[in-house]
Amino acid sequence: MVKREIYLDCAATTPVYEAVTREMDKINLEGYGNPSSQHALGEKARRRIDEVRRKIADDINARPEEIIFTSGTTESNNLALQGIIIASKEKKKIIISEIEHPSVSEVAGFLQNWGHEVIRVKVDKEGVVDIDNLKNILDNNKDKVGLVSVMHVNNVIGTIQPISEIGKLCKEQGVIFHTDCAQSFGKLKIDVNEMGIDLLSASAHKIGGPKGIGFLYVRNGTKIAPLVHGGGQERGLRSGTENVAGIVGLGKALDIIKKVDKKKIEIVRDKFIASLKNIGGKINGSLIQRIYNIINVSFPGVDAGSLVQYLSSRGIYVSVGSACDSKKE
Repeated sequence: MVKREIYLDCAATTPVYEAVTREMDKINLEGYGNPSSQHALGEKARRRIDEVRRKIADDINARPEEIIFTSGTTESNNLALQGIIIASKEKKKIIISEIEHPSVSEVAGFLQNWGHEVIRVKVDKEGVVDIDNLKNILDNNKDKVGLVSVMHVNNVIGTIQPISEIGKLCKEQGVIFHTDCAQSFGKLKIDVNEMGIDLLSASAHKIGGPKGIGFLYVRNGTKIAPLVHGGGQERGLRSGTENVAGIVGLGKALDIIKKVDKKKIEIVRDKFIASLKNIGGKINGSLIQRIYNIINVSFPGVDAGSLVQYLSSRGIYVSVGSACDSKKE
């Protein structure tokens, strides 16, 4: 008898859509030209990349040339934080929230070791950024802040942050605003202009696409230094031959995720939450400012790691927290 598996770890990574795999296979088998080459195969690859660049730009109300392809959100976050700080040496302060993904918080820690000051914005008991605290920090550090970085949706508890308010505050102070949208891209409406976003990171593998591909949106006019040097691809911000199959897979995944019935998933989520409460579970994070597909629950007196292993042995897959933290000692 085949054991039935239940996968509930999509905040860590999603299964790849079959249609995405088919599109990528076509590129690997037929459209394998280097997009920097001037022959027909290279030009074909370049056109496919540019199609996806336009698609992503349209989705977040950006311009195609503002989309820089990377290996994923972690690289994009590194490029955003380090690239901005390197390019604006006179501004030594970085503001992040207390609940950022390690690819932001650890980069901030790295920069702190190089003489930069990191200020962490408080979050309330429901996991939402304290806007008043951020305003006070900005008011008390005028002309000294190089970057504010606050994630759109928390990857562990699923809370949605007030990005538009944060963007407005940053614009008023003339501060560059970056947001990690790994959990919201393709799922929630994002408008970089209405929200005041200068830099935005996202990955394909959170929306049914392949691992190893993502992008960084960089608003035109934003001074940012590259971390990878070489062939000058991606406007000179990310050298190296582009991952054409991955980029095409990202574009196809975006097409599919936009058609998903999100309300249906939200209804299932709410029924699941009610059931978890009935067996003694405590739901963590805001029940109102929460994305439709993430639940974080704890059971008093139950070891989380042991529970994950117990469920895994029965074909039910969940995570304790961020997958990027799980292997750290």
